[in-house]
Amino acid sequence: MMNFASEEKSLPQKISEDIISLILEENLQPGDKLPNESILSKRLDAGRSSIREAMKLLASRNIVSIRQGSGTYVASSPGMVEDPLGFLFIGDKKKLVHDLLEVRFLLEPSIAAMAATHATDEDIKKITALCDDVENLLNNGEDHTMKDIEFHTAIAMSSKNLVVPRLIPVINSSIPLFVETTENRLHNETIESHREIAQAIAAHDPLRAQDAMYLHLVYNRKIISASEVL
Repeated sequence: MMNFASEEKSLPQKISEDIISLILEENLQPGDKLPNESILSKRLDAGRSSIREAMKLLASRNIVSIRQGSGTYVASSPGMVEDPLGFLFIGDKKKLVHDLLEVRFLLEPSIAAMAATHATDEDIKKITALCDDVENLLNNGEDHTMKDIEFHTAIAMSSKNLVVPRLIPVINSSIPLFVETTENRLHNETIESHREIAQAIAAHDPLRAQDAMYLHLVYNRKIISASEVL
């Protein structure tokens, strides 16, 4: 006879699913604080120790963030771990750079077009400000990697597509690798192509935004290829 006991969910697992349902029902957003243990214990009819174990499970899945002495909060990117695709464990970084670029060619021009179609005034303001930040950092000879990541993330979020934000780790993981590989030689090209992308999105011109993002990636590919020859 087949034993199904191993397939049964533990009590903390069941409670963790109840907490996820509560987050969705209450429409809690990233950074919002969850009710404390005693309140959750009453609402979910569960012991406080079980609540704690359930929270640990949710924290391991990056759904909540436990802050000692403060409480438990909805994670900044619920359900999305820092390295979801395991790029850290890929030894051949040279091939990884090329393969990530291929995937970005498949994704980002279309994402930029969606952003141009759906971006709100607030989205455009944020994208333009991040474009300025990257340009200022580059002109001052400072590390622009994190602002570059924020720029591409803002474009992805502006697409208003529910799936696209889940693809952001593919883009974000590649940017530090690209900057390192090219030794930050994409100075003027980065400024010009970022500006063209931002302006195309602000103009709500999908085709122009798609072409601008494609050209931005072409610049990256050319410099990466040149770096390997040196």
